[in-house]
Amino acid sequence: MTVITNGVHINILFERKLMNTPLDLPQLIIGDLTVPLPIIQGGMGVAISMAGLAAAVANEGGVGVIATPGIALNEPDLETNFWEANLRALRTEIRKARANTRGLIGVNIMVALTNFEQLARTAMEEKIDFVFSGAGLPMNLPAYRPEGSRTKLVPIVSSGRAAAIIARRWKERFDYLPDAFVVEGPLAGGHIGFKLEQIDDPAYAVEKLTCDVLDVARGLEQKYQRRLPVIPAGGIYTGADIRRFLDMGAAGAQMATRFVTTVECDAAAAFKQAYIDARESDLVIIKSPVGMPGRAIRNKFLDEVLKGQKIPYTCSYHCIITCDMKNSQYCIAHALVSASCGQLDDGFAFAGSNAWRATKIITVKQLFEDLREEYRRSAPS
Repeated sequence: MTVITNGVHINILFERKLMNTPLDLPQLIIGDLTVPLPIIQGGMGVAISMAGLAAAVANEGGVGVIATPGIALNEPDLETNFWEANLRALRTEIRKARANTRGLIGVNIMVALTNFEQLARTAMEEKIDFVFSGAGLPMNLPAYRPEGSRTKLVPIVSSGRAAAIIARRWKERFDYLPDAFVVEGPLAGGHIGFKLEQIDDPAYAVEKLTCDVLDVARGLEQKYQRRLPVIPAGGIYTGADIRRFLDMGAAGAQMATRFVTTVECDAAAAFKQAYIDARESDLVIIKSPVGMPGRAIRNKFLDEVLKGQKIPYTCSYHCIITCDMKNSQYCIAHALVSASCGQLDDGFAFAGSNAWRATKIITVKQLFEDLREEYRRSAPS
């Protein structure tokens, strides 16, 4: 069997994964691309999911995803040449991942980034397989796609209404439908696209949201006679969770938190250890300087913020459109950069609601084996 990537048919090295039995995870088909296993590794910034993790996930048959926020962390001219440094770093990470896998690679680009359009154009110029885009509605994303491009465009939405709005806009303006939808619920880590009062409201549970987006997708499939996969995200942690959503009609699942405590995750060892040390009560909702709630692991830095302490900073780049630079207690970019480098006294770790369940560092290969086994064990007897 073959898949298409970068416009070339190649023999995939995952033959044993493609020969599924009823107890095996199925394939995920998005357009003309076949993902051997229905698992998308969620993009995690700043510098948590880079080329190393993305390539490792792709090698095991999932979609490896490079996160663009903070991608230029190691570029020497980041503070003096912000935009160019980010585009250069994105090209470098995509090429690095490509050099280490023949699997499928995506990028996650937040709409709220001030250089969203430039990052999207650059990723597609590099012939990335997927662009995942959330933290806002990517209303003009197809406009950045070069003619003849095989890059798949996947909006990340938090409601059926958002999915319908994007699909209608793309079809009317660009004669293009989304290639899939990721629907992210409020149990996700990092910035959450929900109001505080919605986070624990059952009406906004990812199961309910998935059903809403599935309804929209089925209507579009019937109207346009093409497949439109729906992929839930946020709080999905085990193979049993994946089975539950597949049984609902989803085509796959996006997972991020569980990939943090892998050998190949690009974060510093101290960042991963924060997950292992976390208790369930340590997962807290914070008010981010960018104007959205966020889920993080409570630590000394956040305690000081909660007490009203202001951590002095100078904004070097205004990376997020919605950031209130004048009134913020701290710089979210500096805090997340510090955390990804292991300097947790100067920052904090974003994490999903299940981060406390991590107990040890394992390889991505072992994680996939665990997920497959969990999926098998969850089959009805």
